[in-house]
Amino acid sequence: MFLHRPPPEFEEKAFDGLFRGSSEGSAVVRVAERNGRAVGFCNIAPIIPGEPSEQSHVGELGILVHRDHRGLRIGTALLEACLEAARPRFEMVYLSVWSKNDSAMRLYRRFGFSPCGHFPRMIKRGGRYFDEERMVLDLSHSPGGSQENR
Repeated sequence: MFLHRPPPEFEEKAFDGLFRGSSEGSAVVRVAERNGRAVGFCNIAPIIPGEPSEQSHVGELGILVHRDHRGLRIGTALLEACLEAARPRFEMVYLSVWSKNDSAMRLYRRFGFSPCGHFPRMIKRGGRYFDEERMVLDLSHSPGGSQENR
């Protein structure tokens, strides 16, 4: 999270890292398009990029769907595609989500994520504080493919 939009050089470096990770197979990246425009993005990347480490089996999930395209099951499709592609690469996936983001937490629970931590006042925006939840999914024990109630 940034207080101000990062400079273009930062964004270029971040996208370069995502592209490189996806190309090399160390990360999973999926993009949703509608009418030729990107409307959503999901990735699962190693916690520590680069050389293998004691945490190489754990991936961190990030997902974003443009507000004008929410409620259309784009997040569900992105998450399903990312998790399926991540199964051969990662044993565990974790994520962070704002505590008030009930729709996102419902989505994650449908895929088998469970809460593993609560961080009060983790985010400060406009003078207001927001709590953050951490959730985790053990891919080595969760079923692949579609699950009920998605």
